[in-house]
Amino acid sequence: MSPEKITVLGAGLAGAEAAWQIARRGVGARLVEMRPLTLTPAHRTGNFAELVCSNSFGSALPDRAAGQLQWELEQLDSLILAAARATAVPAGGALAVDREQFALTVTEKLSAHPLVEIVRAEARELPAGGVVVVASGPLTGAALSASIAAATGERHLYFYDALAPIVSGESVDLDLAWRASRYGAADGDGDYLNCPLNDAEYNAFVDALTAAETIELRDFEKNDARFFEGCLPIEVLAARGRDALAFGPLSPKGLDDPRTGRWPRAVAQLRQDNAAATLYNLVGFQTNLKWGEQERVLRMIPGLQRAEFVRLGQMHRNTFINAPLLLTPGLELKTRPGLFFGGQLTGAEGYLGNVATGLLAGVNAVRRLRGEPLLTLPATTMSGALCHYLTHADSAAFQPMKANFGLLPPLPVTIRGKRARYAAYASRAREDFESANGHE
Repeated sequence: MSPEKITVLGAGLAGAEAAWQIARRGVGARLVEMRPLTLTPAHRTGNFAELVCSNSFGSALPDRAAGQLQWELEQLDSLILAAARATAVPAGGALAVDREQFALTVTEKLSAHPLVEIVRAEARELPAGGVVVVASGPLTGAALSASIAAATGERHLYFYDALAPIVSGESVDLDLAWRASRYGAADGDGDYLNCPLNDAEYNAFVDALTAAETIELRDFEKNDARFFEGCLPIEVLAARGRDALAFGPLSPKGLDDPRTGRWPRAVAQLRQDNAAATLYNLVGFQTNLKWGEQERVLRMIPGLQRAEFVRLGQMHRNTFINAPLLLTPGLELKTRPGLFFGGQLTGAEGYLGNVATGLLAGVNAVRRLRGEPLLTLPATTMSGALCHYLTHADSAAFQPMKANFGLLPPLPVTIRGKRARYAAYASRAREDFESANGHE
C-alpha cells in the first residue's frame, strides 16, 4: 500500500465508485462527504450513492447502450453495479433498484473497507496538493464551487434537473390501471402499472398541465435557466405541442388496454421503486410544478384519482464544468496534474455515465500517484466513447450527454435495422474492450 492517500470529494455514485477503485488497487482513499451534516435540496440521508431521481439504471439488454455500459462496468469490478444488482427490483428489461437498500449497501461496503477513510465534513475548497478526485456532484456547495472555478479559470455551466413524483402502490386504482410491460402480456406478469387516458382525458390533462403554476426560480437563476433535453420537466415538454407527451413519456405503444384490446390515446407508466413493491415512481414525470398543483393535476390521470404522494417532484440546479476545454482524455485537469473530475461535474448524464467517469477518475488517480500512464478506453466501447465525447466535444456549445450508440464511431459496413445495428455496435464494443484489457 502507498503511504499517500488519494482524496475523493463527494460520496455520490461517482465518488463512491472512485474510492472503491482506489482502495481495491491497494491505495488509501480519503472519502469526504458533507451529508448528513449538510444536506442538499435533493438529498434526504447521509448514505453514499443516494439516488434522488429515478431508481432505474436503464436497460440491461445487451443491445442497448445502458446494457453495454453495465457489461463494461462489470468487467471493471464496479461497486455500484454490483450493489445495484444485489438490490434490484422488477423492472422488465431494465435494472432498477430499491433505492434505500442500494445506498445502504454501497455505504456499508465502503465503510467496511480497511483502506477507505470516511470523513464527514463539507469540503469548502480543493486540497492544495496531492492527488484528488472531485466528484462533488451537480449540487456542489457554493464555497467548493468557487474553489473549482478558481482552479479551472472557467465559469461553471449549468442546467436544471427535475425529480419525478413517487406514489404509494396501494393508492393506485387497479380497476382502471393494469400491470404490463410494453409489448408483453397484460395478465398481471408485467413490471409496470399502466394508467390509460382516452382523447378527452388526455386533452384535459395537457390543458391543466400547461396552465398549472410552477415553482418560482430565484432571481439569479431566471436569466439563464437551461434545461437538459434528456430530463425535461413534463410541463416544459407539454408546452411544445399537444402531442408531445403522447409521443414521449406518455406513449401508449405496445400497451394494449385489457378492456379494449387496443392502445389508448396515452398511458402514464408507474415503475416499482422498492423491493417491497409499496412505492412506484411516475416514469418520465420530472416536474417543477408547485406541490399543490402536482397533486391536483396528476390526480386527473385515471387510476391516480386517490394517489398518495410519498414524494412530490422538484427541480434543482445541476452544475458541470466545460470538460472539453479543461480535461484530458483521462479526466485530469490540463492545468493541474493529479486533479481529476468524475460524475456529473464532467457533463456525464445518467447514473451509469456518472459511475463510468468516477471509475475512470479513480483508476487514473492511482496511476498518477504511481507514475503510470493514464488509462483511456477505446472510443468504440461505450465508456470510452462517453469519455471521448466529454473531452473532445465543441467547448463553445458543450452540453451534458448520456451514454448512447450515437457516440460510437460508425461501423465498417452498413447494417439495416436499428436493433441489428445496435447489436453490432455492442459486439464490437465488447471485442475491443477485451482486447484493450481495460479491466487490468
